[in-house]
Amino acid sequence: MGWAQRLMPRSIAAQLMSLVALSELIGIMLAAVTVIFLFDSPSVNDTQKFLAGRVAELTQLLRFTKTPVDAEELLAAARRGGLDARRVALSELVPRTVGETRPFSIRAFRQLAAESGIELLEELRHPAGSSSQVLVKLDDGHALMADVAVKGGFWSFLLRPVAGGGIIVLISMLLLSVYAVRWVIAPLADVARAATSFGRSPRAPEVLRRRGPLEIAQVADALNDMRTRIAALLDDRTRMLAAISHDLRTPLTRLRLRTERVGDDTLRPAMLGDIAKMTRMINETLEYLREDARSEAASFIDLPSFLQTICSDFADMGHAVSYVGPARLPYACRPRALSRAVTNIVENAVKHGSKVAVTLRPIEAGHIEIEVADDGPGIPPALHDKVFEPFFKADSARQEGGFGLGLSIAQDIAKRHGGSIALRLREPSGLLVSMLLPPKPGLA
Repeated sequence: MGWAQRLMPRSIAAQLMSLVALSELIGIMLAAVTVIFLFDSPSVNDTQKFLAGRVAELTQLLRFTKTPVDAEELLAAARRGGLDARRVALSELVPRTVGETRPFSIRAFRQLAAESGIELLEELRHPAGSSSQVLVKLDDGHALMADVAVKGGFWSFLLRPVAGGGIIVLISMLLLSVYAVRWVIAPLADVARAATSFGRSPRAPEVLRRRGPLEIAQVADALNDMRTRIAALLDDRTRMLAAISHDLRTPLTRLRLRTERVGDDTLRPAMLGDIAKMTRMINETLEYLREDARSEAASFIDLPSFLQTICSDFADMGHAVSYVGPARLPYACRPRALSRAVTNIVENAVKHGSKVAVTLRPIEAGHIEIEVADDGPGIPPALHDKVFEPFFKADSARQEGGFGLGLSIAQDIAKRHGGSIALRLREPSGLLVSMLLPPKPGLA
């Protein structure tokens, strides 16, 4: 295989042209063999031997007929069988001219005449007959005239083999070209799978194997290099976030302790509220950027109990959050990540609605829908896609106290479970946030 790989052209274009040319060559060879063995017409000599035998047989039968009517019926049957034969009078025959040529070989008829004991009238011809006539004496007054031109024509001897060979060439080229193209572009499927797995999990350890044409091998090298560089960037980001977390939370904690000792009862609550908002925004940003949630192991949970716990936590804080759905429904997921997603959605709902309902329902094909409905002002349909963008705020009232990352985090978690999130307006007012999860999440 080593020498074959060295002889194979390196570029995609060269490989495709080489394989198509090879398929054409193989197709032409198959067509030639097929034409030789399947479309080979009988030789002229064999055909004339067959015609000579029919003429001799018809001569013998005519000699045994008793009446001219019987002879005409026998000749009519021969003509229906493809042999143009007629009974003519000897007196109608004339000598052949000197130098007149026949368009067939008379040798087969001479041999059969000698074997069958019939008299072949070589030097005579009938004025109304064609140049390919053969005359055999029947009796003292009549002769048999038969037209022994070899039939077949253009279709039998040229067009049929050419057409058959052309069809074989086309079919072989089609099949071999399909196989060749699939063989050339097969490494592209590996590149696509590696790119997909890398997009879902940049730390995937699999290294793309370098194979295939030169262009695809270069793409594999570039993808492997990009994966290495992005993994290094993620490591740097993780270390940076750890430093930010430590460096910001420590002074915020000291600031909160000092603020609590402020004697002004009007100023102190406002300062503590600002500190709490800063802490919440830092936590929200770190939660959005953190990588450890992606590596959480999947486990089975009872989804109704899971959602009821989230509703109870909000109810304990004084919010009217209720659960609607089945009593039991096991589901495989990343519990911590999914809890964060649902909590973000419910937290966004309780900020702007007085009543929130969390509904769980199994739907078609085993999919699961978690729907969070509030009775707040809702979000205009034109902004339904924008609110999932990081750091986007629909308005200052709906996203106060944060960076606008709650729905972005929820959407990212849903996608990593193989699901999706969609927004719909609720009648008469409010917003419906629907999280659709597959029956068996493709966890990434």
